[in-house]
Formats: sequence, structure tokens, C-alpha cells
Amino acid sequence: MSGHSKWATTKHKKAVIDAKRGKLFAKLIKNVEVAARMGGGDPAGNPTLFDAIQKAKKSSVPNDNIDRAVKRGSGAEAGGASYEALTYEGYAPGGVALYIECLTDNKNRAVMEVRTALTRNGGTMADSGSVAYLFNRKGQVVVPKEQDSGELTEDTLLESVLEAGVEEVSDLDDVFEVISDAADVVQVRTALQEAGLDYDSAEVTFVPSMEVTMDADGARKVMRVIDALEDCDDVQNVYSNADIPDVVLEALEED
Repeated sequence: MSGHSKWATTKHKKAVIDAKRGKLFAKLIKNVEVAARMGGGDPAGNPTLFDAIQKAKKSSVPNDNIDRAVKRGSGAEAGGASYEALTYEGYAPGGVALYIECLTDNKNRAVMEVRTALTRNGGTMADSGSVAYLFNRKGQVVVPKEQDSGELTEDTLLESVLEAGVEEVSDLDDVFEVISDAADVVQVRTALQEAGLDYDSAEVTFVPSMEVTMDADGARKVMRVIDALEDCDDVQNVYSNADIPDVVLEALEED
């Protein structure tokens, strides 16, 4: 997929910057709390919780905050909210499809926030099912190249995870992105652990089956919409089928 690697690299770098913001901390904590509520408070028996905790720790969320979220979610401590998982579909300028995941305790607020973020930035809401078919549910594990044992090579990584159902490995500058079937993400993560390799996150994501190639002006508009959506408290993840070529991203970085 043209531009996928560079765009994914940009998203990962953006996540590092966003990790300094309390808003992302709140979203990661919400993921931990919901995972504990759905599968129990023991990470050893709840892979979703294990991975939510791992991602929160890698994003520098304090351990005390994580522990309290686990307790709230599992019922060991009072104060947990009842979150509902919702998905919305929409379009950014240029016909780019958007698939939006929310966790909220107020459905009316969530849909209002999403609709406002879209319409104020040139996007539109879409009917349910009109966008979802453009995305495939996949497992995604992000592995840093810098390991305790030294610099990780792609060959070494492939040797470690090849039997775990890996479909694709992409080189994203300072990390590798490992894509698998959604059902195999725990197997991939386990294979890395058994090989003594560190990883930043392991989760289910949505990968577009077809993409819309963007020029610089279109890319600016799409990124503006995505930024507005990600600023919404109830929005957890935003997926798009925008294909932003390397040369366009380099031009945007110079703006």
C-alpha cells in the first residue's frame, strides 16, 4: 500500500507526542477499566486487560492510575463508570472514509461530539455500514527496534513471530509494525515474549482494504478532521483510508 509505511510512522510519532497530554492518559485509563470490567481484574487470565495495561505503561501512565482503573473496572473499588462501546462512520473531505470507535457513559454526548467535529471541519456523518466494509479487523503489534539485547533486525523479528500467524511486517523508522489476523494478536505477543523481545503495544485495529490517495491540500483537510475527532473525550480511535504519499507528508512536515 503506497504511503502506508510513512503514514503509519507519522501516526506513531504523533502518539508519542500525544502521550504527554492528559487527554490520551484518560483514554488509556478508560481502556484498562473497561477491559477489567469485561474480563476480570487478573491480567494473566485477561489478555485484553494485559495489553491495555502494557500500552498504558508504555505511554507513561502512572502505575497508581492503572492499578486504580483495574480495581474500579473489576469492582474491587467503587467509582467505576458504565461505559458503552459505540462506532460511528463518516467521511472526511475528498471522500476519505472514517471509522470511529468510542467509549462513553453518555451516548447523546458522544454522537453530538463526533457530529460536531466532522461538520466543523468539512466532514459528514455516514449511515451505519456505508464505511465499515472498507476496513478489515486486524491484530497490530508495535515492536521497538531498540531492545535490551541491541538493535533488532527485521530478520530476527520474523524468525520470532513467523509461526504465530503474521501477515505483514513494516519498517516504521524506529519501530516495526506487525500485522496479523485479529484472532492471532495474542499469539504474536506471546511469541515475542518467549523470544525475549520487548513490544510497545498489542491490540486489534482496523486496516483499510482500499485507499484514497491524497495531495497536500487534501491531506491537510483529512488530518484536521482526524485531529478534531481525536480531541473528543469519548473518541478512542479513528481509522481512515487516506493514502498520504511520502512526498506529501514530507511537504506537510515542512509547513
